[in-house]
Parts: sequence; C-alpha cells; structure tokens
Amino acid sequence: MNRRELIRAVAARTAQDVKLVESVIAGATDVITAVVAKGEAVTVQGFAKFAKVERAARMGRNPRTGEQIRIKASKRVRVSPMKAFKDTVMAPGQAPRLERGVWPTSPELLTKQAAARKEAAAARSASRTSSGTATKAPAKRAAAKATTKKAPAKKATARKASATTRPAKKATATRSTAKRAPAKRTAATRSTAKKAPAKRTAAKKTARR
Repeated sequence: MNRRELIRAVAARTAQDVKLVESVIAGATDVITAVVAKGEAVTVQGFAKFAKVERAARMGRNPRTGEQIRIKASKRVRVSPMKAFKDTVMAPGQAPRLERGVWPTSPELLTKQAAARKEAAAARSASRTSSGTATKAPAKRAAAKATTKKAPAKKATARKASATTRPAKKATATRSTAKRAPAKRTAATRSTAKKAPAKRTAAKKTARR
C-alpha cells in the first residue's frame, strides 16, 4: 500500500473527503518529522514510537578481519512498534475489521459517501436559514415597539416646552406693569407737592394787604 492508497482507504473508513484526509495525514507527517528532528520522541499509543537516537563513539570489531576498530559517534532514527501493535499484528483475529470497499478501496463507496455528505450539508443549510428567518421576525417587532414608544416622548417634550413658555410671558407682563405703576405715582405726587405751596403763599399775601 502506497501513500495514495492509504489516503483513499482512510477516507473510506472514516467517511471523510479524500482531500481532507490527505491534508490531515500530511500535517501529521510534518509534525512528527519536525518534533523528532528537534530530538524529542513522539509516541502514538497502540501504534509506534518515533525517536532520534545518538550513539557515542565506541570500540568495535571488523566482522571480516576481526580487528578492533573505533566507531565514530552517530545519529539515527528509530521507529519502534508498540506492544499493542505487535500483539495485534501477530494475532490477525484481533485486528480491526474493515468494511467492504475500504481495502481494496472501492470508488463506488467513495461516491456514495460524498453524496451523503452533500445531503447532510444541504439539510444543515436549510435548517440554518429557517432558524434565521424565525429570529428576524421578533427583531422587527421589537423595532416597531420601539418606534411606538418614542411618540409619547415627543408629546411630553411639547408639553414641557409650552409649560415653560407660558409662565415666562406672564412674568414679563407683571414685571412691566410693576415698573410702570410706580413711575405714574411718583409723577402725580411730585406735581401735587409743588402746587400746594404755591396756593399757601397766595393766601398769605392777601392777608397782609
């Protein structure tokens, strides 16, 4: 099984899109490679362990001649299968059972799964649109209520304006009358006060004669 066959088999097993499975496998490969390259081991439970091993320099023997030779320090990648994976592979009866068409992968199975995914997506979009229209109706009602509530506010402002303008006019009228009345009284009192002494002086002149 090569990489392409693996992707198609996984897509048929999980009922997912082939392109999605390909991106996931590519991402998993990139992550494992990058982490192991930094010197950290990656363990997939039930499958395998990926690690970079460093060997120090040591003395060894040449298998052909039997001479002692010095082996340089080296690095290598070690992929060790986990115990559960070993046990399952060695006992095929315990291995997972694959449905028909998974391996070898059947193109008909992939087309059926793609049609089922399209139907599910269409049903989801229909349910979303129906729920969206249901939520929009209360919003319109709330807006209409808000506009009806704003009308009394305008009436209240008009009443307040009329109430504030009327007392102002009355106050100005009373102030003007109050100012004018004392002016007339003072003029009358001044004229009478000046005329009274004149009459008294005329009476005194007649008495002297």
